[in-house]
Amino acid sequence: MPGLQFIKILGNLKFFSHGLKLPVSWQAPSGSDGSKQYGDSIKPDEKVAMPQLIPPWFMPAEPQKYFVDSCDKIGKEFKDFHDTMLDAIGFAHNMWKLQAKFQNLQVMAVVAIGTPGCLDGPELESLIKNAPMCATFTGNKAKYRDAVAAGVSKCFKDWQGQVMVPGLPWYPAFAAFPGPMAPPMPNIPMPLIACPSAQMARIIVPSQLADEMKNALDGGMQRDDKDKQYEALFDAIATVLALAFLMWMPMQQVMLVMGKGPIPTFAPPFVPVGPVLGGDNIAVPGHLMT
Repeated sequence: MPGLQFIKILGNLKFFSHGLKLPVSWQAPSGSDGSKQYGDSIKPDEKVAMPQLIPPWFMPAEPQKYFVDSCDKIGKEFKDFHDTMLDAIGFAHNMWKLQAKFQNLQVMAVVAIGTPGCLDGPELESLIKNAPMCATFTGNKAKYRDAVAAGVSKCFKDWQGQVMVPGLPWYPAFAAFPGPMAPPMPNIPMPLIACPSAQMARIIVPSQLADEMKNALDGGMQRDDKDKQYEALFDAIATVLALAFLMWMPMQQVMLVMGKGPIPTFAPPFVPVGPVLGGDNIAVPGHLMT
């Protein structure tokens, strides 16, 4: 099954919806002299310009060339960071899928039961930070990267820690098995959405993802950002990511969960078959890698 599928254009539009302008807090010179000098300093062909970055990320305080160029340049940097971090999260999520596994399941006849915490896997934070597309970030970009990684990882861990298997009919052959012990058998594939989590909102509600990213960002950077551009950036990333998680769970198949267990009622020749009771599963990675 495919990993996370990102509709990145939604992030572009979400950021733009915050209505941020450049320069920040710009006010044109007032008074007859100041206004005239300001108008005379701009050439006629520079008083109106068209943005090159479509869709734009920032609105120019005035449609003159220098402001539009600034919006294009800074907007492109924000867009590149947004797209790169989504790719890094996708990379980390694929690495997680290779290592994730269901553990401590109880097999009772045809059903598998897993209490919250039965889904095990590595934390995403280090996987995101070390993704090839963003591992070399330095300075403020690295601080933003670390905040995104920490926020996404915390929300994903909260969801993962509450995933359960609510008595799903994964092992039909175990209803009546002819032997004293049922050997390991793979489960009937089912979508991951069938394994609910009490913390599902942590990964499918954009505001919760964005809030955790904000909480993880350095306080000094937040104070220096008078226009709260970091909030718009995290909101954009969270919007795309939440939708990606929501699309992924129904598509992701849970497969190759090897169940096994004893048949206590097996007593030939009188009871030659019986159901598995008190069985378990083999907890090895690979249950979500397909």
